[in-house]
Amino acid sequence: MRIAKTGSRVGGLSICLCCFLVLTVGPMIRAQDVPRYKVDPSWPKELPNNWLPGAVHGIAVDKEDHVWLVNAPRLLPMNEAGAAQTPPRSACCVPAPSVIEFDAGGTVLRSWGGPGYLPDWPTYEHGIWVDGDGNVWMAGNSQSADPKFPGDRQVFKFSKDGKQLLEIGHPTRDPVNNQDTTILGAPAETTVDDAAHEVFIADGFLNRRIVVYDSNTGAFKRGWGAYGIPLSEIDNSALKPYDPAAPSKQFRGPVASVRISVDGFVYVCDRSSDRIQVFTKEGKFIKEFFVRPATLNLGSTWGLTFSHDAKQKYLLVSDGENGVVWILNRSDGTVAGQFGHKGSYAGQFAVLQGIAMDSHGNVFTSEVNPNARIQKFVLQK
Repeated sequence: MRIAKTGSRVGGLSICLCCFLVLTVGPMIRAQDVPRYKVDPSWPKELPNNWLPGAVHGIAVDKEDHVWLVNAPRLLPMNEAGAAQTPPRSACCVPAPSVIEFDAGGTVLRSWGGPGYLPDWPTYEHGIWVDGDGNVWMAGNSQSADPKFPGDRQVFKFSKDGKQLLEIGHPTRDPVNNQDTTILGAPAETTVDDAAHEVFIADGFLNRRIVVYDSNTGAFKRGWGAYGIPLSEIDNSALKPYDPAAPSKQFRGPVASVRISVDGFVYVCDRSSDRIQVFTKEGKFIKEFFVRPATLNLGSTWGLTFSHDAKQKYLLVSDGENGVVWILNRSDGTVAGQFGHKGSYAGQFAVLQGIAMDSHGNVFTSEVNPNARIQKFVLQK
């Protein structure tokens, strides 16, 4: 067969079928390059033991594709925890343990934690990460002034069975101090660089910084603020109201999420500034981009994860204020797509917080009150 002669003649014009296929199929393939997702309303399975979670402040996926959530049992409304009242006001329900592990099918495998579990157990559990050795990292982010509950200024490292391995910081009512590395400031999330044995902490709801500690010993290593400024230059006082036309030189916070890409860059969500800043692991500022910068109130950048292709072409950003997941081009932050909508039905979000991805490209999200739940979104091939 001689390809050069493949074609037909219509109205005096010679049409090359190969060229036609390039012009039509090529763009179609490129258009399908942006990942698409569909909610799986059957996942997870109903929780056992009459459990209901409080605000689900974090979600993570480990190397076995098991899904972990962390929730704040104290934030489960009394009318939903009727069976836990004295006397019980209803048949359902009781607060779930703080940390729950699911298999890929949505069945609970193990659970642990909750108020009183440890002397320094946080008032409000927040953020979860599972490192390469299967250890579970969790932050506390209460900014409570209640004398019964000192502020959460700590991060924990646990075995997967809930044994405490490390505590960085401690509960205290000390004032905000971005220069003090012995305590944290209502931290939001962690991520671990397994090869370097370092834990990066988004610190947080009181402080305005990224701090890095040895993930085995807890020794402080380094830290920085917005645009890579040193800790000594981070302002501890209240900042001016958000102005989209004049980006703050400080993290306005909360510094809500920190993640490391496959090519070694650190991505940080500055939530109420509607932006993501990118750094080297040493804290050198690389670039920033804004995610719907007209968003006011609680901001647009709550959490992030990377697409599962080898080069992590896309960023997926959870937006609790707008109720969507943004799909951004990682190269420049431009919007390539989105999914979700404000609401309480399957596939919708009331206050979307955490986001994670498994090895197959499926996305998992967590929400705080009023929905207080996790959802699975299946990657469409």
